[in-house]
Amino acid sequence: MTGDVFIDSPNVSDAPTPSEDGMGCHSAGKMEAAARSAGKSQILDQYAADYPQGPHDKPQSMCPAFGSLRVGLRMRRVATVLSGSACCVYGLTFVSHFYGARRSVGYVPFNSETLVTGKLFEDIRESVHAMADPEKYDAIVVTNLCVPTASGVPLRLLPNEINGVRIVGIDVPGFGIPTHAEAKDVLAGAMLKYAREEAEAGPVATPESGKSDRPTVALLGEMFPVDPISIGAMLDPMGLAAGPTVPCREWRELYAALDCGGVAAIHPFYTAAVREFEAAGRSIVGSAPVGHDGTAAWLAGIGDAFNVGADKIAEAQNKFLPAIKGALAATPINGTITLSGYEGSELLVARLLIESGANVPYVGTACAKSAWSEADRDWLEAKGVKVKFRASLEDDCSAMEAINPDLAIGTTPVVQKAKERGTPGLYFTNLISARPLMGPAGAGSLAQVVNAAIGNKGRMDTMREFFEGVGNGDTAGVWEGSPNVDDGFRAHRKKKHEKAARAAKAAEMI
Repeated sequence: MTGDVFIDSPNVSDAPTPSEDGMGCHSAGKMEAAARSAGKSQILDQYAADYPQGPHDKPQSMCPAFGSLRVGLRMRRVATVLSGSACCVYGLTFVSHFYGARRSVGYVPFNSETLVTGKLFEDIRESVHAMADPEKYDAIVVTNLCVPTASGVPLRLLPNEINGVRIVGIDVPGFGIPTHAEAKDVLAGAMLKYAREEAEAGPVATPESGKSDRPTVALLGEMFPVDPISIGAMLDPMGLAAGPTVPCREWRELYAALDCGGVAAIHPFYTAAVREFEAAGRSIVGSAPVGHDGTAAWLAGIGDAFNVGADKIAEAQNKFLPAIKGALAATPINGTITLSGYEGSELLVARLLIESGANVPYVGTACAKSAWSEADRDWLEAKGVKVKFRASLEDDCSAMEAINPDLAIGTTPVVQKAKERGTPGLYFTNLISARPLMGPAGAGSLAQVVNAAIGNKGRMDTMREFFEGVGNGDTAGVWEGSPNVDDGFRAHRKKKHEKAARAAKAAEMI
């Protein structure tokens, strides 16, 4: 795709159009430069402030847009439309259905002509007008992926509502959002902003669940379904109730979330959402009720934020802390564990593992440091843990190889690397974060799966010995004989790649 770029009007700009073949979040520098030339500097500057980059200028996890897509697909009466390269849309819809989406994902295709002439924006506008049926939808979310963002497709020029259906347009480029976890915040924050402005303009609808007769604590971050129930039980002695969990499951829950007395930033990376809550005058409390120490401190923090008396705080602590302590003692974990992930709850899980008896020398999270994770970082570092924010895959693998733990909990490539070494591994997203973590229910939830994995060390050694030398390096695959290795050709190709990389870097600086 070559030629000019469509910016904020049907006029054609002289800025370079990002190429469609092979460019995207993995051509971060060129794509970002194109986006800024096309009028996207303001949103990219906001993303840079909200989600500061780490050692890499491109994501190391799945496409970040999966996070915002997941948030929209889990909401009732909300339609989702993607604008991006066909290969990106295919991958995103595939992984969405893999994770249980039960509805279609809209797609507005484009080609070189429709992109550079502005016809793509017209097609998007026509699509949302055709979809905007108030009998079916409360809102339609339109998401620009890398190429439309870099080309300046102006979703902000879409109508705010059509036939009473809200239109929410967001840009979620891989070159501006470091992780899919933070992309959840992009959509959650955009929806909260829309809902806050609606509430400020006049009366809004009450959620189907009704309005609590107690002050509520809005919960920020996706959690295992039992956790909000456990949190509600712990708040009850203080005269408080658990409010909606953001990201929400229906539009009207956004109003109830904004109507809370305070916000618990269970996951600390929701920067845009926090900004909207603070604009609504709500206070934010970090960390979470995990383990004995975490629950004691969190209940005290919530109590202070709501001006709850010391006696009521003590009542809640005395009711639940002994049960948590007993559950931890009854399900001990004995072993050294390295832990990493990109969900944002890594520090909370590490606290729970340590209070269960595990030795956790390293915790890596792909998310950035924030004020809402400070209490967890301080607690972990006081226990001698190395905490790495914006941890790269290289950081996580290096820590695992240096420590040689009894168990490596991490992302897919970390677990793969661990198992190749004969080290038991558990995928954080599916096997750890998909369990209760809060209160007494969370205290013993990890021990069974963690201890079972550590106990598999013997089986891992047997498998490693059996497959020794198979499927590695030059012997990967099925061979009847040894492959012919040409070291000279490899050296020549390596020099060509290095020269091309230097040229690309120099081009970015021009």
